[in-house]
Amino acid sequence: MILALDQGTTSSRAMLFDRDLTPRGAAQQEFPQIYPQPGWVEHDPEVLWESQQATLRAVLERAGCAPERVAAIAVTNQRETVVVWDRRTGRPVHNAIVWQCRRTAALCEDLRRRGLEGFIRRKTGLVADAYFSATKIQWILDHAAGAREAAARGDLLCGTIDSWLLWKLSGGEAHVTDFTNASRTMLFNIHSLEWDAELLDLFGIPPAMLPRVVPSSGRAAVCRLPEFAARPPPVAGIAGDQQAALFGQGCFEPGQAKNTYGTGCFLLANTGSEAVLSLQGLLTTLNAQTRPGAPAYALEGSVFIGGAAMQWLRDELKILDRVADSAAIAAAIPDTGGVYLVPAFAGLGAPRWDMYARGALVGLTRGTGRPQIIRAALESIAYQCGDVVAAMQADNGRPLALLRVDGGASANDFLMQFQADVLGCRIERPACMETTSLGAAALAALALGWQTPESLAARPADKVFLPAMPEDRRQRLLAGWRKAVSRAARWEDPAGA
Repeated sequence: MILALDQGTTSSRAMLFDRDLTPRGAAQQEFPQIYPQPGWVEHDPEVLWESQQATLRAVLERAGCAPERVAAIAVTNQRETVVVWDRRTGRPVHNAIVWQCRRTAALCEDLRRRGLEGFIRRKTGLVADAYFSATKIQWILDHAAGAREAAARGDLLCGTIDSWLLWKLSGGEAHVTDFTNASRTMLFNIHSLEWDAELLDLFGIPPAMLPRVVPSSGRAAVCRLPEFAARPPPVAGIAGDQQAALFGQGCFEPGQAKNTYGTGCFLLANTGSEAVLSLQGLLTTLNAQTRPGAPAYALEGSVFIGGAAMQWLRDELKILDRVADSAAIAAAIPDTGGVYLVPAFAGLGAPRWDMYARGALVGLTRGTGRPQIIRAALESIAYQCGDVVAAMQADNGRPLALLRVDGGASANDFLMQFQADVLGCRIERPACMETTSLGAAALAALALGWQTPESLAARPADKVFLPAMPEDRRQRLLAGWRKAVSRAARWEDPAGA
C-alpha cells in the first residue's frame, strides 16, 4: 500500500492506495482555525501534526492494514502556509501563518511602491502578495520573541507544511521540500531552480533556515514513527496540493487544465517546459518534477474563497445545515433574483489581486431569502473561476475546450452545471475526486516503479457536464457579476474610497 497524507487548510486526511492506485481506506479530522485579528489566520503546528498522526493511525486501523504493508508514504499539503521552528527542540516559535492570512499586506504594498514587484515576478513567477510565504516568514522573525537573533545563530528552521510534516515523520532527520512547494514561497528562482540569494536578502531570511529542495517523485526521507519501526517506509512523493491534483488528473500535456474546488479554488493549466509569464494576473509555477533537471511549468489562477463561502453560510450565518444540501436548495429556484455574493473575505485573488477587497452581498430586495443567498454563494464560486479561465484564455490565445474538476465542492452537480454554463466548455469529473491524495500517491507509485505516466493518464471521466445556457443569459449574468465585484473592490483601501 501507499499511504498518502493530505494536510489541508481545514482538515487533515490520510488515504491508502493499492498498487493500482485504487483507494482502500480514508480518514479525516478537522482542526481549529485561529483568527487573532480580522484578516489574520493561523494554525497551531502541533495540532496539525497531531491531527495528521491521528488520521494516519485511523486509516491503517479501519483498513486492517499492518504498518509493515506500507511500501511508501506520500505527502501533499496546503501551500504557502509557513512554520518556523527550533532545530534543536523541534518546537515552533509561533503559530503557522496560513496562506489566507492578510497581515503582511502592507509589506507587500511597500514592495510594490518600491518598484520591486517586476523583480520578484521575473524570478519567481509570483506577484507581490501576502498570499505567499516570504513575508510571512519575515513577519515571524520580526515579531516572535528572540526569533531574529535565533535565526542569525542558525538555530531556526522554516518551511511550508510539507517540510514540517517531513521533519516530524523523519524524527528530525530530514529538512526538505519539493519544487512545487518551493515555487510558492516567493524565495525560489523557478528558472535556475534554487533559493535566490537576492530574494533571501530582500526579506532578511538566512539561507540556513531553508529546506533542501528535492524532486516530487523519489526517496526524500525515511519515516521514523514507532509504528513503522519494523519496516520504515520511505517518503517517496511530495507535492503541494494543487500540483498534486494536476498530476492526479493526468494533465501531463501542455494545454491540459484542472480546477480544484476546495476551501479556495485553484485552476492550473500545464504549459510544459515553457515558463509562460502571464499578462493577465495569473501565476507561473512549477509542476511536480518526476526526475532531476526536467522542470515543468503551469499557469495558475487562485480563488481565495471557494467552498469556504458555503462553510460561512453554515457556520457563521447558520442558514445552511449541511453544505451538501445547497445543490437541491439552489436548483429549486429559477435564479437568485439578481442577488450576487462577492466572497472577498480575504481579498480577491487572480486575476485582480486586490488585497483590500472585502465581501459584499448586493442586489437584495424584500423578496430575497435564504434560497437566493445560498444559490448566490454557489454561483460566486463559478463566477470567480470563470474570471480565472478568461485570463488564462487571454494568455494562451485559445479557448479552453475541456476542464477536469476535483475537490469537495465538485461533487455538487448544480455548481458543476452552472460552471459549464459560465465557461461555455465541457467539464469532466473523475470517479475518485480525491485527486490531491491520488496525485501524491501516484508520484510515490512512480518512484516505486508501480506505475508509468502512460498508465496514470489513462483514467476515464465518471461524469460529464456540457454547457446548456443561452448565450444572452450568460452574458447578462457575467455583466452583473462584474458590477458586483466593482462594489467590493478596494473596500479597505483609504486611497480607493
